[in-house]
Amino acid sequence: MKRLLLIFAAAAAMIFFLLNMNGTKEQKQDLYVATDGNDENDGSITEPFRTLTKAALEAEAGTTVHIHEGIYEEQLVIQHSGTKSNGVIFQPYHDEDVILSGENIPSEEGDTALITIDSKDYVTIKGLMIQDLTTELTDETVMGIFVTGSSSHITLDSNHIQRIETHADDGNGHGIAVYGTEPMKDITVTNNTVQDLKLGASEALVLNGNIDGFNIEDNTVSRNDNIGIDLIGYEGVAADQDADYVRNGVVARNTVHDISTYGNPAYGEEYNAAGIYVDGGKEITIEENTIYGSDIGIEATSEHADQYAENIEIINNNIYENFYTGISIGGYDENRGGTINSYIGHNILFRNDTLDLAGGQLMIQHDVKDNTIEKNTLTAGPSSIYITNFFTTNENTTLSDNVFQKEDGEDGIWIWKDEEYASLEEFKAAYQGTVLLESLK
Repeated sequence: MKRLLLIFAAAAAMIFFLLNMNGTKEQKQDLYVATDGNDENDGSITEPFRTLTKAALEAEAGTTVHIHEGIYEEQLVIQHSGTKSNGVIFQPYHDEDVILSGENIPSEEGDTALITIDSKDYVTIKGLMIQDLTTELTDETVMGIFVTGSSSHITLDSNHIQRIETHADDGNGHGIAVYGTEPMKDITVTNNTVQDLKLGASEALVLNGNIDGFNIEDNTVSRNDNIGIDLIGYEGVAADQDADYVRNGVVARNTVHDISTYGNPAYGEEYNAAGIYVDGGKEITIEENTIYGSDIGIEATSEHADQYAENIEIINNNIYENFYTGISIGGYDENRGGTINSYIGHNILFRNDTLDLAGGQLMIQHDVKDNTIEKNTLTAGPSSIYITNFFTTNENTTLSDNVFQKEDGEDGIWIWKDEEYASLEEFKAAYQGTVLLESLK
């Protein structure tokens, strides 16, 4: 009898264990959407749903939503989180052409996005065409993809965002906007194309607020009328003001071109837009990017007084033929913050300042402290200026092993603490530091 009781107890324990495992095990599933589907269907490959809205309601952890080709005139709002081992994925079926169009979405005040991810985790949006969302309203912000709240472990890969436009004089728009109102981490934005946007006072691809850990890699950002890629802090986005800044990330191998505010109603005839901009971010590496045909190649500073872009590495970038300057650090006036403890090295700066705006190849502005600038190659453009520094608030800037190349028939100019020097020897004496050259041609 005792033996039978033991066997019975063991069997009961095994049954309980199996039932418990079955109750908690996450099931992987595939759902399908097609323009000739029906939301009364079961979402299978033979009976697809009609709308992305229905698919989002059903897509829980472990679900991949396969979208058949066609134009979907609706907004996609992600309803469920995934997990580390079982994410939620929205992607085209077999690389078919899937378009999310905002052409017939009515305007209303507030935030309007074609895709919204709000406080969801482990979500991937891949391979979609997102386009044609416009507004005339000043108080409406139009966006291709909007990630907000506490969303973490988000991947935006191989999407094509175009023609997101605000036509209001003081309007706002974004191609991709990630706003960490609560703590966010692990944001990945790769292989996307973001182009032909009218942005008003905003940015094409932006991370803003409490975001700790990100990768922005291998994207193409082009033909937009404001900043290309922006990493922002201290704008009051995050609930925790002490953590209201983007940090610990990489911006690598992106191609950014034709980024300019000239003609944007919010800026008029000014050339203010950077291809890549760090505005109050920290612990960020910007490497191996190519930026050309824009107002400013790369800019790192803070627009807020007493705040800084800090521990920024700008390395191995190819920056050429931009309208105003190649690389800019420090605030553009004395009411802004600046740039500290950062490194600029191994960059190629070639013939920037194409409009002769006195920006030169490298611009050092207000409140710049403890930065190292070394082993860059600078070739003067039409303005003949290598370095521009009109401010005297420049402390402990180390310049070493930079190469200043002079084109035939062109004289070089260095502007240091608001004084102009027409020879390298004069500049070295004024700098009172070490400016070493591999060559001067």
